[in-house]
This record gives sequence, C-alpha cells and structure tokens, in this order.
Amino acid sequence: MQLLLLGTSGYHPSERRHTACLMLPEAGIVLDAGTGFFRVRKHLQTPTLDILLTHAHLDHIAGLTFLLSTAAKKSLERITVHATAEKLAAVRDHLLNEHLFPAPLPCQWQPLPSGPLLLGDARVTHFPLIHPGGAVGYRLDWPQRSLAYVTDTTASPSADYVPHLRGVDLLVHECNFRDGQEQWATKTGHSSTTPVAQVAATAGVKRLVLVHFDALDESDDPIDLAAARRTFPATELGYDGMAIDF
Repeated sequence: MQLLLLGTSGYHPSERRHTACLMLPEAGIVLDAGTGFFRVRKHLQTPTLDILLTHAHLDHIAGLTFLLSTAAKKSLERITVHATAEKLAAVRDHLLNEHLFPAPLPCQWQPLPSGPLLLGDARVTHFPLIHPGGAVGYRLDWPQRSLAYVTDTTASPSADYVPHLRGVDLLVHECNFRDGQEQWATKTGHSSTTPVAQVAATAGVKRLVLVHFDALDESDDPIDLAAARRTFPATELGYDGMAIDF
C-alpha cells in the first residue's frame, strides 16, 4: 500500500507546501481536502473515491471545490464525502453556498457511522480530537497493514486519542510548532515536536511521519527533526509529493 502526501502545510498554502491532503490511490481513499486536493486527479486508480474529512476548517476542506475538475473526463462511478453530520452540514451550508460556489458537486454526502466504516478491504474507525470546533482522527486497518491520521489537536501522551493509535504501522500526525511554542500550540489547538514523538512512543507505533507545518516556516526542517528523534527515532518529515510504502 502506498500513501501520497499531497499537502503538508497548515493554515494556508505556501510556495513550498499546500494544505492538508493525503491519498491512498490503490484504495481510492483521500484524507482531508485542503488545497493539495487538486493533485488527486492525476493519481486516480479506482472507479470510486472516498474522502474522509477530519473537520471543516477551510485549510482542510477548500479542495472540495476542486471536485469538478477532479471528476472531469474521468470514469468515476461514485465520489463520497465522509465526515460527522454537523461538519457535512457546515460544508454544504457555507462553503457551497450559492453566493460562494456556482454549481453542485458531483458527490454524495455520508455522515460517519457510530461504529466502523468499511471501504473495500479497509476498516475505518474514527475518534474525537480536542480542537476548536471539534475534529476527528482516523485509523484504517487492512489485513496486513494499518494507518492512523491525526491532525489539528494538541498532542500529549496522556491524550484520550492515544489508545486508538496502538501498534499502527504508520502514524501521520500534525506538528505545527517547534518545542518552546507549546503555549501557542495549546491556544490554537495544534501540536509541537516532542509531545508528538511522545504520543508515537506511548502508542507503540512503528513509524511516525509529521505533517501540517507552520505555513510561515518554509525551511527544510520546520519542527527540529532531531528533537523528535531523541524521543522516537523512527520519525520522518513529510513533504508534498512524498510517497510512503507501508
């Protein structure tokens, strides 16, 4: 299985990074629809596309408005957007208000169930995250591999979401701030370097990839990778265009 990172910035795109979007081409699954979503079209491999939204902040949903281009001249039988019911309502009532967007999107809207969601061979579970306005994280389990995606929350090894990550092969976790900016991270509902690494270590994950970086930091290392690796050595920095085999 391969995961593509199509957007690894937080808040707004920069010259280097677009906002949150991850894709599993073989499974036809996309995690979040930030501005990096325009890249989905060239990676389509399946007749269906399932988009899992973590929440409805603009940097995670703006790319939904690119669906008309994504589906153009493609043989997509179905596009489904999954999120909690209130987040779907917010997207439809506000982002797609007729004064803001001129046409209906070629997709279905599906509220997340209370239990697991089956998407092909993937068993998808979601869990609540603490973030202004509310958010969810996702865990996807296949017979031979597993993936968890956590963004827009303040990392802590004692956070309620940590047990949901237990033993995953790959954890993709936001890391918007460096160490020393914990107060700002907590204020905005985001994470800093060492607490994210502590989450990975506590959950016993095999591999950690960091995303959702500060949009104002366009350096090669926006979060101090060495600091993360002191706590969890199997840590990598995500970047736009990165392909991860797991």
